[in-house]
Amino acid sequence: MVRKAAIEDLNSLARLAVQLWPSHAFEALKQELEGSLGNHNTAFFLYFDGDLPAGFAQCQLRHDYVEGTHSSPVGYLEGVFVQESHRGRGIAAELLSQCERWAAENGCFEFASDCELANEASYAFHTRHGFREVNRVICFCKKLQPEQD
Repeated sequence: MVRKAAIEDLNSLARLAVQLWPSHAFEALKQELEGSLGNHNTAFFLYFDGDLPAGFAQCQLRHDYVEGTHSSPVGYLEGVFVQESHRGRGIAAELLSQCERWAAENGCFEFASDCELANEASYAFHTRHGFREVNRVICFCKKLQPEQD
């Protein structure tokens, strides 16, 4: 079963999210998610196997420019994750569908996403579900001042 996440789902959501974004500290991610749960431009959907949360998706309404789109706002898939034990059952597709429905209900005519260049599984998921590649990006940065001790 998929349902929209609420504040009482914060711990379950954070436990799943830290598996998708392991470079984030659990408590910091939990704080960020808590702020996002109260934002009307963001939605989280949780998949439950009985009472066990086994997957989630985060989507947003983006009002800034989104590569390859021509309208605003644009629905945007920020992340989707399904626990390994539950993969291959169409759960990620179901979560994506809920995000797309939410975006359409909030005035979006387009839906977008991104993935890392090397993430072949994510690329395949996106193309399998109707996304088309619109750009590839390499990001750069440099220090402007030496680091202070």
